[in-house]
Amino acid sequence: MENLTIETFKTKIFDFENNQEWKYNGHLPSILVFSALGWCIPCQKLHPVLEDLSKEYEGKMNIYEIDVEEQQELSTIFNVKSVPTLLFIPLNEYPKVLVGGIGKEKFKSLISDVLKVQ
Repeated sequence: MENLTIETFKTKIFDFENNQEWKYNGHLPSILVFSALGWCIPCQKLHPVLEDLSKEYEGKMNIYEIDVEEQQELSTIFNVKSVPTLLFIPLNEYPKVLVGGIGKEKFKSLISDVLKVQ
């Protein structure tokens, strides 16, 4: 699992400064998590689940985390009003947004259904 800054976001996810239309820059499906581990209890509970999934699906998909406190510009661009906010980013499709924490089995279901990763 990797923490993204605005610069790594533009390289690995979407270069919003040079593209008006969504164009995912990644080579694997991804989950992007907007969180605040310092104070958000659901984010703190979700973090170990994400770490487990990151290991389980290594090489098949990526999981990225964005700290809303440190990367406020990204939070504003994506209109993040609540944490955790999750973006499931399949290849060649628009991201699907989910707000709130979910359990590991629901994650696995969404990874299979939305990201098409087994």
